[in-house]
Amino acid sequence: MPEIEIKNQNNNTVEKINLQEDVFGGEANRSLLHQVVVNYLANQRQGTHSTKTKGFVRGGGKKPYRQKSTGRARAGSNRSPLWRGGGTIFGPLPRDYSYAVPKKVRRRALMAALQEKLAGNEIVVVDSIVIEKPKTKEMMTILKNLGLDNKSILIVLPEHNVPVALSARNIPGVGTTRAMDLNTYDVLASNVLLMTKEAFMKLGEMG
Repeated sequence: MPEIEIKNQNNNTVEKINLQEDVFGGEANRSLLHQVVVNYLANQRQGTHSTKTKGFVRGGGKKPYRQKSTGRARAGSNRSPLWRGGGTIFGPLPRDYSYAVPKKVRRRALMAALQEKLAGNEIVVVDSIVIEKPKTKEMMTILKNLGLDNKSILIVLPEHNVPVALSARNIPGVGTTRAMDLNTYDVLASNVLLMTKEAFMKLGEMG
């Protein structure tokens, strides 16, 4: 049965826990990961882009010149897409790009992403992260002790922790989230996941 080390803030191993084979065992489903990541990115799109067709461009009420005997191509409006300042043909209009993916599929994809991180030794679990007052220097010391400085890190906490979140927010490439808010995209976008033991156990229950 696979296991993972639990460390303290000084990078000393304090215990080892066995991983659930049905949750963290096996190989990650790459196609499932792709499906859920594409869905996440689509749902982030605002869809506020807008262009005007010739019916919405200002002006164009009068025929520019007579139909015949000018030697020029006939034209009915100077708002035609063929004219400078005219409308746009098949331009983008406001739309909603979001679509739904079943909750079970999202959970399976999240577990698959965590399997990828485990296989690459990119998950670090600590017994706890204790910072009494927001202090960036203290968070940087913890990361350096764990050998995680100068990396893209997502800190996963069991619940929102204001001192930890404020201490991490000014460090480039470091972010924080709650275990219940963790998603597949955030897992794959980070080099390393730094979790507390409680947060890691919560993720195991979700699987």
